Amino acid sequence: MSSKSAAFDTHVDEAQEPRNFAASPRDSHIIERELRDVNHQLTQAYNRNEILVRTLQEAREQITALKEEVDKLCAPPSTYGVYLAANEDSTVTILSQGRKVKVNLHPSIKTETLKPGQELILNEGLNVIEAAGYEIQGEVVILKEQLDAERALVTLRADEEKVGIIAEPLRTLRLKTGDHLLLDSKSGYLLEKLPKSEVEDLTLEEVPDTGYE
Repeated sequence: MSSKSAAFDTHVDEAQEPRNFAASPRDSHIIERELRDVNHQLTQAYNRNEILVRTLQEAREQITALKEEVDKLCAPPSTYGVYLAANEDSTVTILSQGRKVKVNLHPSIKTETLKPGQELILNEGLNVIEAAGYEIQGEVVILKEQLDAERALVTLRADEEKVGIIAEPLRTLRLKTGDHLLLDSKSGYLLEKLPKSEVEDLTLEEVPDTGYE
C-alpha cells in the first residue's frame, strides 16, 4: 500500500512540474517577420504624422499672412504730417492738415531719429506710427537772405517775400543769395536746393553791356 502511494505521489509531482517548450525555427521567423511589419507600420505612421504637422504649419502661416493682408485692406487710410519739434514729455509737435498738433510717438520710433521737415505717417488718432521721407514737390523760390541756422527769407512769385524754415537736408549745405530752393507751401519748410537751368545761367552770364544816351 505504501509503495503504491509513493508511486502515485511521484506521478503527481511530475505532472505539476512546468514544461518548457522551445519555439521552433519556423515560429521564430514568423515572430521576427511580424516585428518587422509592426516597425515598418510605425515608421510609416511617424512619417505621415510629420508630413501632416508640416502641412498644418504651412496652412497656419498662410492663414496668418492672409489675415494680415485682409487687415491691411480693411484698415482706414493713414494721414501724413510734418515733423516740427520734440517736446520734453516725449511727445512731438507736428503739422497736419494746416494745424499744429502735439501727438505721441510709436514706441519703436526714437525722437532723435526724426529731422525737421520730415514727413510722418499718422494713425486715426493722429499719433505717429511710422517715419517717412521728405516731400519732393512744391514751389520754386529764390533765397534772398539766410536769417539764422533755421530760417531764411525767400522771394516767391511777383516779388512776394516769405520766411521759410530750413529743413534738415539744407542745414548741412552752404546757401547763398540767389539759390533756387524747393518750398513746401503747406508746411513752410525749405526742403531742397535746386539746380539753376542752363537758360537762366546763360541769361545771368550774358547780360549785354548796353548804355542809354
